[in-house]
Amino acid sequence: MLTRNCLSLLLWVLFDGGLLTPQPQQTLEAEPRGNVATTPERRMPAVRVKRGWVWNQFFVLEEYMGSEPQYVGKLHSDLDKGVGSVTYTLSGDGAGTVFTIDETTGDIHAIRSLDREEKPFYTLRAQAVDIDTKKPLEPESEFIIKVQDINDNEPKFLDGPYVASVPEMSPVGVIRTALPNMDREVKEQYQVLIQAKDMGGQLGGLAGTTTVNITLTDVNDNPPRFPKSIFHLKVPESSLIGSAIGRIRAVDPDSGRNAEIEYTIVPGDGGNLFDISTDENTQEGIIKLKKPLDFETKKAYTFKVEASNAHLDHRFHSAGPFKDTATVKINVLDVDEPPVFSKHFYTMEVYEDTPVGTIIGAVTAQDLDFGSSAVRYFIDWKSDVDSYFTIDGMEGTIATNELLDRESTAQYNFSIVSSKLSNPLLTSKVNVIINVLDVNEFPPEIAVPYESYVCENARPGQVIQIVGAADKDLSPAGQKFSFRLSPEVSTKPNFTVHDFRNNTAGIIARRSGYSRRQQELYFLPVVIEDSSYPIQSSTNTMTIRVCRCDSDGTILSCNVEAIFLPVGLSTGALIAILLCIVILLVIVVLYVALRRQKKKDTLMTSKEDVRDNVIHYDDEGGGEEDTQAFDIGALRNPKAIEDNKMRRDIKPEALCLPRSRPPAEDNTNIRDFINQRLRENDGDPSAPPYDSLATYAYEGNGSVAESLSSIDSLATEADQDYDYLSDWGPRFKVLAEMFGEEESYNPDKIT
Repeated sequence: MLTRNCLSLLLWVLFDGGLLTPQPQQTLEAEPRGNVATTPERRMPAVRVKRGWVWNQFFVLEEYMGSEPQYVGKLHSDLDKGVGSVTYTLSGDGAGTVFTIDETTGDIHAIRSLDREEKPFYTLRAQAVDIDTKKPLEPESEFIIKVQDINDNEPKFLDGPYVASVPEMSPVGVIRTALPNMDREVKEQYQVLIQAKDMGGQLGGLAGTTTVNITLTDVNDNPPRFPKSIFHLKVPESSLIGSAIGRIRAVDPDSGRNAEIEYTIVPGDGGNLFDISTDENTQEGIIKLKKPLDFETKKAYTFKVEASNAHLDHRFHSAGPFKDTATVKINVLDVDEPPVFSKHFYTMEVYEDTPVGTIIGAVTAQDLDFGSSAVRYFIDWKSDVDSYFTIDGMEGTIATNELLDRESTAQYNFSIVSSKLSNPLLTSKVNVIINVLDVNEFPPEIAVPYESYVCENARPGQVIQIVGAADKDLSPAGQKFSFRLSPEVSTKPNFTVHDFRNNTAGIIARRSGYSRRQQELYFLPVVIEDSSYPIQSSTNTMTIRVCRCDSDGTILSCNVEAIFLPVGLSTGALIAILLCIVILLVIVVLYVALRRQKKKDTLMTSKEDVRDNVIHYDDEGGGEEDTQAFDIGALRNPKAIEDNKMRRDIKPEALCLPRSRPPAEDNTNIRDFINQRLRENDGDPSAPPYDSLATYAYEGNGSVAESLSSIDSLATEADQDYDYLSDWGPRFKVLAEMFGEEESYNPDKIT
């Protein structure tokens, strides 16, 4: 401490606007060295600090905003004799940058502006040092300089400008209105300038301003109003139901949900034909059509529409009703319309088999427009493709064009189109339903089944079958069918018919002891008659088969063959036996077919010559000796046999060779014989696929019969004598017998 080293601190203090003010922490004993100045320009006397002063005291310095160095105070040590042997140092917060000290005199200056809002205090350290020895004369001591605030900042509004909203017609509140009943519809936006002053508003204080934008929010204080009392609308009579035919609008100066309007039609004249709804975007009333309009029926409609707010504010009920009323007048415009039928649909009836051209009904359509036009009728061909009906184009009468059959088609449904002569493009359509009435033309028949059975052990009076009747005609209500035996039945029939009078009848056995051995089938003619007009009847023959039954009447067998089967052989066993027989027959057929196919393959692959072998002799041969001398095997071609097994018939060429004897003029027997054999071989699928043909023009020199060819023989059949063939030996035996038979055949001797 400086006091401990007999140091004294000389401090210049500025009071009341001065720069330095001592702030003791303990009892301060100080005496001023003169009067205290009231202005910074005067030199202030020093305050000598006695022993016992605490060095780390606070010094309060007012904010300094100047640009020149400002004198703060002076440090002085008792060891400083004023001869320049002591130097003063200053260190710490702001030393050298904010504060400086004169090393010789100890004067402290502030060399830059001080701002309490940036830094409120500075901590410094001071020391006295011997200038010669550079040794401290006293230990380093610390002190604090506190910057005192001065009024150098005006008040500021941090978030300005401000926005506020106040409902119109609001009572007095925080922000007071200067005018009573402020109306948003008159003026919605207001701007208020607010000023804030410090120092309680005293002279010399600073001030700050901000702007507050005030918006008056809407309340529902205005009812909707129609701008006019009458709205005129024009609507074509052809407008569709549900379509919008016009718009009206009421004006509400309020905004948002307070301006939402509801429209209603006041019950009255014509209001039931129209409806109204609100367009949510424009708040307009949309008038829609509920029912069709007709200019010829009514040309104008008048009704009232009421507009009211959807959301009311009870605070303003006293102002009056929040609704308004206007009148709507609608004029219907005439439109050229198609003809109108007198009915929505027509139903007619006609009996089947009605003659073609018979009128069965008529349709009627009218042009209801002003200056009505004539109407033409025609049938829509798409609905009556077969043209069963025709219509008179001017009168609208419908007639048959074909014979009708109820059993084929019981009802016809087609459309008739009408058009105006003045404007054929305007057409209307109506459906016509024609029901075909039945005529009793078909007799009743027995409903299935036509076949019944009776047990061999049946008792007399037993009902063996109940039959009903079926009629192709449309049976009227209460139709009755009667059943009886045909008069053709003998006086003592085996069965009889009992009519139950409920459109059914029973076939009843009249005796017992039926036997399949004696008679297997019985035929019972039943007459059925209806009650319609004209009465129709038919005779139906029922087949009754005698069957073997058990004691309960269950059929055991109805086949006559079963009589000869051993007793006790069941039906399953019979079926198994029949199945075995069928399998055996199939096996036999397959076996025969395979054998036949095998024979065909053998013929195709045999070693015999299967090609067409045509041997031409251009000279006289040696007769039978040639066949022995000529080797036919050399002409075989096995490859040709495998490649082509199709049958090839080669027609022998006509040979113009010298003949020893003239041909016969008409040898029909030989020609017929050859043609017959050719046809048989050509049609026989099992015949070899190739013909082997050897043509001999002449026999050889060694032949006794010379040439056998009779193709060009000059002799007639009557001149031929074949007896000599028997002398040619065993080789010609078959030929001799054949021609011998031909010679002995005489058709004139057949009786």
